[in-house]
Amino acid sequence: MTTVSVLGSGVMATALAFPLSDNNHEVRLVGTHLDRDIIDAIKEAGVHPGLGLEVPETVRAYQLEDAEEAFEGAEVAMSGVNSFGVRWAGEQLASLLKPGMHVLSIAKGMDAGENGHLRILPEVLAEQMPRGLRETVSWSAVAGPSIAGEVAVRRDTCVVFVGHDASAAEKLAALFRTPYYHVWISTDFVGVEVCAATKNCYALGAGFMEGILDREDGSEVRYRNYNYGAALFGQAARELGRFMELLGGKPETPYGLAGVGDMFVTSMGGRNVKVGRLIGSGLRFSEARGRMLGVTLEGAAAIEVIGGALPKLTERGIVEPEDFPLMRYLHSVVGADEPLDMPWSTFFGGEPEAKAGKG
Repeated sequence: MTTVSVLGSGVMATALAFPLSDNNHEVRLVGTHLDRDIIDAIKEAGVHPGLGLEVPETVRAYQLEDAEEAFEGAEVAMSGVNSFGVRWAGEQLASLLKPGMHVLSIAKGMDAGENGHLRILPEVLAEQMPRGLRETVSWSAVAGPSIAGEVAVRRDTCVVFVGHDASAAEKLAALFRTPYYHVWISTDFVGVEVCAATKNCYALGAGFMEGILDREDGSEVRYRNYNYGAALFGQAARELGRFMELLGGKPETPYGLAGVGDMFVTSMGGRNVKVGRLIGSGLRFSEARGRMLGVTLEGAAAIEVIGGALPKLTERGIVEPEDFPLMRYLHSVVGADEPLDMPWSTFFGGEPEAKAGKG
């Protein structure tokens, strides 16, 4: 039996306790300062309010002030916070980790410097540690098409565990693998994490196709809007590949679980799609966000970071002005609050007739 201590008790962090529990491992779930009600609910009724499910009996819940007790003797630490809390999580873990531990990150997003330099979140998490500690623990992350509720009810799920040290990632994967939770290993840390972050951005755009139909005031729709969505998905896949060239990921990574696989499931629903649907219906992003108060919009946050970095990278001559037209456009919608007017002619290398007409 292995003891896994988890900082953060959101739906995904808690869902991952199910395969661990099925393999007879002990899970200690530590709530953040924002999770007090979740931990209270688990302690009192054994039910996670976000999942609406009883957590496994082997899961023990702790409030943040008891984190030191929860991490005592643990072999594995999981950072279960979202992208907004990564630096905070790193600061907390700096006093909780011990040399030789394995760290698994689930947050999806990226960080950008003032000059547009983009970094994956596990790097941001790790840099909060003292160098001596940072170099004595292994760092891994999980990505792939994985809806938390489906994992918790034990539906077949295929994911990737990624880390620079393949043997460490494999040791972690062995703890999680079950007949329903299937794990592959990758050493393409940058590629997998970049795909995991950018797919949230493109999933927000996927919501536009249903929102456009909503403009018809509920009248019967004879045909759907799948042509629209499929074209966006195709351009998004193209840009995932371009991000690999830009940031050093492997060219095959976008076309597997971490890339198009994860982008597919994220485009099927959830918070990113919901805000995109509101925009598609005719709202500006600021108005759509106002209707989703209290909801964490990681896709929008990633668009602000990644899309906001592209003009800086263009100014430095690192990317061309015509690169990443969909990500740039999503940034104009989210960051500049512009109305929806998809620049189709800029996609797929530029529409031939549109190019000819500009002469």
